[in-house]
Amino acid sequence: MIKKNIIIGILVGLIANCIGLFLVATFLGQGDDFITVIKAAAKEGFLGKLISLGAILNLIAFFIFIRKRQDYHARGVLLITIFIAVFTFIFKLF
Repeated sequence: MIKKNIIIGILVGLIANCIGLFLVATFLGQGDDFITVIKAAAKEGFLGKLISLGAILNLIAFFIFIRKRQDYHARGVLLITIFIAVFTFIFKLF
């Protein structure tokens, strides 16, 4: 039961991050489509920053789960947020 709740939190965190990345790319993309913005961000070296900005929605999901007292769901969101932070750190190094 606990593993199931953590996995649900991880999935919610991944979905929230993908939606956040899409929203950030759409708003900051100056009218370009999503794929063009992602390719330009990778080419110019700020893709990690876009991914990090996309993780802001994880904060909302985390506090919703905390407020509903679904601690294991919140733990899953926190785990995926830490994973994304480590991923962007490593991505920035190489």
